[in-house]
Amino acid sequence: MSLKLGNQETVRATVLRAESGWREFARTVVVLFKLRIVALLLLAAVGGAFLGAGGWPGLGRLLVLLVAGGAAASGASALNQYIERTSDVIMSRTRLRPLPSGQISRPHLVVVIALFLILAPSLALWPSNPVLSFYLLLGAFIYVVVYTIVLKPRTPLNIVLGGAAGSAAVMSGGAAVGAAADPAVITLALLLFLWTPSHFWSLAILYKDDYVRADVPMLPARISLRTAAWWVFLHTGGTAFAALMLGLTPALGLAYLLPILGASVDMLWRNVRLIREPTPRHARALFIASNVYLTVVLLAMLVSSTLHPIWPVL
Repeated sequence: MSLKLGNQETVRATVLRAESGWREFARTVVVLFKLRIVALLLLAAVGGAFLGAGGWPGLGRLLVLLVAGGAAASGASALNQYIERTSDVIMSRTRLRPLPSGQISRPHLVVVIALFLILAPSLALWPSNPVLSFYLLLGAFIYVVVYTIVLKPRTPLNIVLGGAAGSAAVMSGGAAVGAAADPAVITLALLLFLWTPSHFWSLAILYKDDYVRADVPMLPARISLRTAAWWVFLHTGGTAFAALMLGLTPALGLAYLLPILGASVDMLWRNVRLIREPTPRHARALFIASNVYLTVVLLAMLVSSTLHPIWPVL
């Protein structure tokens, strides 16, 4: 009997170790490839596809966009972390990432995997849809080269141009349905361009000391927090304006415009509170609200563009 119980305990311990190993592996993948951010970028790309198609863009084109866009964005995110692994050790927000914490014993393999994720789907799509391929490669180039390598170590306004990587995701959605030049797609791309500094500078205010310690010239680390909050407000206002202008798109209706009005007022008010009191609590609240805001914009867009052809009032 005791032998049987001992065997059961051994099996249970083995199962628990296996489950723990898989959980740790999953966490490493999610963090290394920034899958939470990638999911938001894919939602933006899908929004571009819905706007370009004036509604449902088709399952096949959506699947191509999600697979290729997800792979390219994940690869670019991994390269970003590989390049920044030294400075990530210094910052409390990033020191537990897989590369700076030493969880990955052969970090150079990350470069190989990341380049494959970017290049394989992008080049495979070139013969059939070169415009989509171009925007996938452009987004990765902006994020890795323009933002991470060139601008981030050199200028406090790094994220302003770096935000164009999110715009490229939207344009890839439009390109997936052959409508990259559609004015609504371009307006959504502009919205992403304006939203990114507002979103990221809120986080940078919260972690100002990290950027000072790592000597990264992020804007809130180089100017007063109240001045930084005004810079955030400039982009928050631009984001809200672009989002409301999208409401003029014929493919959208009240199902889009009404939630955007409420969400825009909420985010602007949170930004005003940050200007009045540039504290970590208000910076965190605005950072979270910016994520919610973009999600509301994109989901309202998907719902409205689907319902509007059936019930034009919506």
